Amino acid sequence: MRFLPRILAALVLAACAQLVLAQAFPSRPVKIVVSFPPGGSADVLARILTPKLTEIWSQPVVIENRPGASANIGTEFVAKSPPDGYTLLLATPALAVSAAVFPNLGYDALRDLAPVALLPVFPSVLVVHPSVPATTPQEFVRHARANPGKLNFASTGSTSAIRFAFEHLQQIAGTEVVHIAYKGSAPAAQAMLAGEAQAMMMTLVDAMPHLKSGKLRALAATSARRIAALPDVPTLAETVAPGFDYLIWNGLMAPSGTPADVIDKLNRDVNTVLRQPEIRERMVGLGMEVMPGPPADLGRVLRAEIQKWKDVAKAANIRAE
Repeated sequence: MRFLPRILAALVLAACAQLVLAQAFPSRPVKIVVSFPPGGSADVLARILTPKLTEIWSQPVVIENRPGASANIGTEFVAKSPPDGYTLLLATPALAVSAAVFPNLGYDALRDLAPVALLPVFPSVLVVHPSVPATTPQEFVRHARANPGKLNFASTGSTSAIRFAFEHLQQIAGTEVVHIAYKGSAPAAQAMLAGEAQAMMMTLVDAMPHLKSGKLRALAATSARRIAALPDVPTLAETVAPGFDYLIWNGLMAPSGTPADVIDKLNRDVNTVLRQPEIRERMVGLGMEVMPGPPADLGRVLRAEIQKWKDVAKAANIRAE
């Protein structure tokens, strides 16, 4: 019993230290790692968020692009960084795809990374080149079934989420459209515009200029719900692929072991930015869907995505290259 006061005092001091740490955070610059080259959707999102976070924290928020190896270079860098909240990852579906297909990663997505906040999601559309004789998803599926192996679809890489989403559609719809992998979204889009590729699942942000010009045709939204900006375009789920739901989700993650109080503060401040009217308006104008929430929301998305893509990879016999 004579040691009880000392134990209680130590617990109180530890609790106070945690509180002071959270209140003082951040006391130096914060780094957000984007595992893709500048200019992509993840990079665009990071550059919308960072000025506002800089204002809230009175500390610089720096974006560091670390592309390569199917986004695993940047991800592993964050997973192995000190768990102090000063190095964060802007995660995308590539994180779940890598966890589903790469057998020997230098990190474990569920063990080595901690969810911080679910960021806006990008709805996508199934688009085709005007040479494809289809104006609806039903016509596209009928045409693909009648011509197995004669159509192709573009993706941003052999283990990209876009490729996995199209393969999932094929598994549901029973089509045989040939996959062509390109090194990024820009080359894939150029192949679509040139007619080198006939179909692709493209983010609304990337697709909208080409839809307005008539250079590409939107057949369906890939999300479970119709896209507000394209209310007349049906979803794949309501036409040819019941249950189909594909969105480009984004999330902020920290190394596992980051103090809970720091993660809570990061979550609160990120959600504060997302709720600002001018930020929300800007994101919605780019076709994003803003959905602030607790860290657990991102954790649920990641776990569900990993399992879904594992099942798709097994059915399509997709292996990491």
